Amino acid sequence: MALTAETESRLYRSLRAAAGAAAHLVALGFTTAVAVLARPGSSLFSWHPLLMALAFSFLMTEALLIFSPETSLLRSFSRKVKVCVHWVLQLLAFLCALLGLGIITYNKHLNGKAHFVTWHGLMGLLTVLYTSGQCAGGLLLLYPKLMKNWTLAKLKLYHATSGLVGYLLGCASLMLGMCSLWFTTSVTSIFWYLAMLCPLLTSLVIMNQVSNAYLYRKRSQH
Repeated sequence: MALTAETESRLYRSLRAAAGAAAHLVALGFTTAVAVLARPGSSLFSWHPLLMALAFSFLMTEALLIFSPETSLLRSFSRKVKVCVHWVLQLLAFLCALLGLGIITYNKHLNGKAHFVTWHGLMGLLTVLYTSGQCAGGLLLLYPKLMKNWTLAKLKLYHATSGLVGYLLGCASLMLGMCSLWFTTSVTSIFWYLAMLCPLLTSLVIMNQVSNAYLYRKRSQH
């Protein structure tokens, strides 16, 4: 028996709500697990994985899920409040990432190791640089008059899509970090595969959210 359009829509919304709730739990759970493994304070390096997981797994995920119509923790709040919280979370994520990059750079300097010679290191550097540009670009949404030839709707579209790219870069950097010697000696067997699934799950949820909020809407207007 074929499902009606209304039933399909309700089922789709339920699946999105379930996936969004899972993304909240995965973001928190993954960051907590990394904190336990890293034991922050046990060494200078121990702060690097914690700060990067905090930035790209937890803070950035929550900053984007703020706008989810199904699973936002601030659903009952106004758009203005959501934007303010989004800004705060994204700024904290950027600061954590910048500090994490500084710590690992200084740690390599102390140990006489080369900088940015692995895919993880290069991706991490690219991600932090991209995130800084994304934060600067977000200022245009606060002061759209600076871009006289651009509509606010177009600025929002480009900010959302470029933000998605930045988020995917962050998740890719986390996954490459899980291929490092430190992580593979700490996490083995099925637990390593489960850890790798965490950024994949949150990436899919965020991609679906942005596609539905901006890209699909834009296509439907043509």
